[in-house]
Amino acid sequence: MKTNCIRLPLAALALFAASVTVQAQETAAAPAYTISANVGLFSQYIFRGISYTQEKPAVQGGFDVAHESGAYLGIWGTNVSDLALSNATGEIDVYGGYAKTVGDFTFDVGFLQFIFPGGKYDLVGGGTESLNTLELNAAVTWKFIQLKYSYAVTDYFGFSKKSFGADSDGSDYIELNANYEFMPSWIANVHVGHQKVKNYDDYDFTDWKVGVTKNFEGGWQAAVAYVDTNADKNFYTICDNGIRCKDTGDSKWLLYVKRTF
Repeated sequence: MKTNCIRLPLAALALFAASVTVQAQETAAAPAYTISANVGLFSQYIFRGISYTQEKPAVQGGFDVAHESGAYLGIWGTNVSDLALSNATGEIDVYGGYAKTVGDFTFDVGFLQFIFPGGKYDLVGGGTESLNTLELNAAVTWKFIQLKYSYAVTDYFGFSKKSFGADSDGSDYIELNANYEFMPSWIANVHVGHQKVKNYDDYDFTDWKVGVTKNFEGGWQAAVAYVDTNADKNFYTICDNGIRCKDTGDSKWLLYVKRTF
């Protein structure tokens, strides 16, 4: 009788210990946040249909931190042309926000801070005007379709009263994106967007893109896309010492290879 009374508590204790161990392992295997990095080689840097490397290659990469609550924060960078973005030696974007999924819908609100090291306009009479810009954004995604709106709370890319005669805070961009997986690991990409530069109507434009992305094992990804805009070439043509000129908003092809770690 004594032997049986001892064995039962020991067995229960063993089961309890095993349960605690399993729960601890599950907790350890599911951290509250994830960290990822990415790096890629692009045929050029295109932002909202405009080439900011004068259609020359770009190396891009960044880091992202995402919390299980839906909060996220990231940093990303690329080389740029100092002609397309006056005097800039590169572009660094710092962004963050909060995303929440409800059924088939994902709601996302966030910010995007554009930083252009060295990027500035030289003002008549002395002084400079920075190209740095801060946007707030909100997006809603249903399955593979996304509608996104971005609003500049600072002057947009250096368009200000000091540099060109009027402020441009309140500029906005609205876009519709569709990324449909038509075969396993093959994704069709379609995009259309419209940029409004407040008080500078001549710089408004609509851009669109059609492409395909292929995902590979090991975090590799490759893509090709056709991009075009209706941007007025009189305002988006950049010349190198008045000799070699490039319409940065004309039709172009984008190819890239990227890896996410």
